[in-house]
Amino acid sequence: MEAIDSQALTLALGPAGTGKTYLAIAAAVKALDEGRIDRIILSRPAIEAGEALGYLPGTLEDKMAPYLRPLYDALADRLGGKRLRQYMADGTIEIAPIAYMRGRTLNNAFVVIDEAQNCTYVQIKMLLTRLGWHSTMVITGDPDQTDLLPGMSGLSDIAERLSSLSDIAVVKLSKLDVVRHPLVACMLAAL
Repeated sequence: MEAIDSQALTLALGPAGTGKTYLAIAAAVKALDEGRIDRIILSRPAIEAGEALGYLPGTLEDKMAPYLRPLYDALADRLGGKRLRQYMADGTIEIAPIAYMRGRTLNNAFVVIDEAQNCTYVQIKMLLTRLGWHSTMVITGDPDQTDLLPGMSGLSDIAERLSSLSDIAVVKLSKLDVVRHPLVACMLAAL
């Protein structure tokens, strides 16, 4: 949270259960409530975790909903269902699939890129260059849990290259930071 509060760009890397997504959402809601930003933009790669769901009918939001469920859950926890629905309806909270982010400049926004271990180097580079004035971007992911082919994820490489820049925070969490059931940390150590 200190990194997010002090930097315009934070990369949070670590295993499942360390609260990366939840903390990014909590910081986004706080910034919105304090009037520091006008909108929250959520993006996540539409990569299935080893199972093919097939064609999903409906609008873009309907198609992305299964992939964004963890973000919605955290938002609902922080905002409540009614405020979340209102913000989704009026565009205060926007779903922005990675495939449609090219060419945008995201000003006055809090941008959360979740599950970035499922993005290529080129995708993450493109996302990073969307950062606009008066905006904050948090990129989360677990480099050890990519659903891409070996060597395709760009998250570790990007994090390493950016870690030397003083205006960017790269936070690396470990199994010691797991806040889920204690067995999660034990399983991560064994697996």
